[in-house]
Amino acid sequence: MRINIQDKLQVTVESHDLCGRFAGRVIQGVNPQAKTPDAIVQRLSRAGQRSISALVDLSNYVMLEMGQPTHVFDMDKLSGDVSVRWAKPGESIELLNGQTVTPVASDQSGKVLEVGVLADQVGPIALAGIMGGNHCAVSNDTKNIYVESAYWQPSAIQGRTRRLNFSTDAAHRFERGVDPQNTVHCLEYLSSLIIEVCGGQAGPIDDQVLAVPERKPVRLRLDRAMKVIGIPLTNDIVADVFKRLGFEFKQEAHDVFVVTPPSYRFDIEIEEDLIEEVARLYGFENIPDLPPVASLKMSAQPEEKRGIHLLRQRFALQGYQEAVNFGFTDFQSEHRIMGATEKDVISVVNPIANQYSVMRSNLWGGLLANLKSNLNRGAARVRLFESGRVFKRDESVKEVAGQVAGFYQPQKIGGLAYGSFVPEQWASSNRVVDFFDVKGDLERVLDPLNFSTVAAVHPALHPGRAAQLHLKTSRGMVSIGWIGELHPKLQQSYEFPQAPILFELDLEAIRDLGLPIPEELSKFPAVQRDLAVVVKQAVPAQSLLDAMGSCKQSFVRGIELFDEFRPKTGSSSMLDDEKSLAFRVTLLNPLETLQDAQIDVVMSALLECLEKKCAARLR
Repeated sequence: MRINIQDKLQVTVESHDLCGRFAGRVIQGVNPQAKTPDAIVQRLSRAGQRSISALVDLSNYVMLEMGQPTHVFDMDKLSGDVSVRWAKPGESIELLNGQTVTPVASDQSGKVLEVGVLADQVGPIALAGIMGGNHCAVSNDTKNIYVESAYWQPSAIQGRTRRLNFSTDAAHRFERGVDPQNTVHCLEYLSSLIIEVCGGQAGPIDDQVLAVPERKPVRLRLDRAMKVIGIPLTNDIVADVFKRLGFEFKQEAHDVFVVTPPSYRFDIEIEEDLIEEVARLYGFENIPDLPPVASLKMSAQPEEKRGIHLLRQRFALQGYQEAVNFGFTDFQSEHRIMGATEKDVISVVNPIANQYSVMRSNLWGGLLANLKSNLNRGAARVRLFESGRVFKRDESVKEVAGQVAGFYQPQKIGGLAYGSFVPEQWASSNRVVDFFDVKGDLERVLDPLNFSTVAAVHPALHPGRAAQLHLKTSRGMVSIGWIGELHPKLQQSYEFPQAPILFELDLEAIRDLGLPIPEELSKFPAVQRDLAVVVKQAVPAQSLLDAMGSCKQSFVRGIELFDEFRPKTGSSSMLDDEKSLAFRVTLLNPLETLQDAQIDVVMSALLECLEKKCAARLR
């Protein structure tokens, strides 16, 4: 194009992470009221664009034809030099759509997302790669214009329109990437159309190449392409595909292609991208539709492992319904339930919604939200359970197959019970479900495993109404989870009329049953004896059961607690801080009938263990 004037606009690009290439030129003496050619108006209409004015129509036309958004400023409305930079706090701009926005603002999660701007000496005149400002928009009185064409870094545009609650064609293209080598060509094309339609004199192009992405060569292995596509290929077929695409390539060894993608093919980055191009150009219709062939093997279910489907079935038999929630949750839920800080949680880089911004570290957040939803819809009695992974930071975790370094991802099964103990009916009293009801449900679900409960403190559970679940294994007693009533603060936060009972278990621990050990049925009758002792009220019954279990009496087959008595003040021979516990002991000798003398020895030994370890006395 012929250069008639030497005027330039001084543009300074301050942030290379915002703009990789910037080109612009001054055009003087244009006629903004010129009529847009009918051919261009019709092509814009077919593309869904309405005709506005000649200058705007030509800019939109070049964007649709060349894939490169451009912008036209009224140069007489600019105040001094222009800078390309990130927006500063407190700045605002009125856009072409009439909306006034503040580029520097935080989203609902509190995260500040910077937005790039073009600014003169007064303030922002356009949102970089998104939309121009109303202050410098062209009008019927425009005489001199500044035409801009730039390559904006995709990472600097991505997510900005979502926060601003609108979208533009320019942002749609820039956030996906445009050809940085086509910037000046598009500017020349637009300039020639403007001068042809609106007249005027063009100045020289000011082209600043700052941080254009480097197009790295990509290697393609012929055997890898054949394995992925599933058809036989030759070097000639692959070479023909690259020639038809206009890709520069060379061959290394016999069947390795090194391809340098052109600047406009910014989607070619890895070997699989080239394989896709080979399949596309070879023709999907030429790829035979054959079912996959694989050798199948029926694997036997491990006898010592319990399947997750059996656990689901057992929970369903206890009246629980399965819930399926996302592995994401919100930070507020993690903070309320686990007391987590921002350093503790695992944030999602690009969440699908604000309420799914972090990875869950427990199953209770989703289950409590499910309970809240059910109560809002009139449910009065709710039983829910869920199985799935939780996610926690753990620097000791190493990178192996199926495992990410630094993150612990155990499988859990959790649930809750809310409302009455049983559905309302005439034959039973209507009472609220409690800790022991849910503990009984778990005992039936986990049978034949026998777990014990130990009072403990959890930030999400009621103090004094929470316990850890312990299971006896070959490694000793291990913690397998928690059970307890929801903390009063959380009950108030969720606005529950009553507190639900929660539980969460380690799935792998409760699946391991071990191999059964068969025993011959005894021909001799079992004998039962009762043992009632007095202990301090602070001593848990489980301590007495553990003490008697450690005596290792060969004839003892089972010990069960069947009664507890706490006296009223001054109404018994026991002290006010004491209680009476009664146990039923089952004894059996598989070789002969037990005699009274043998039974008395065993019962005396059990009582002696209780006296030594629990400070108990015979009642």
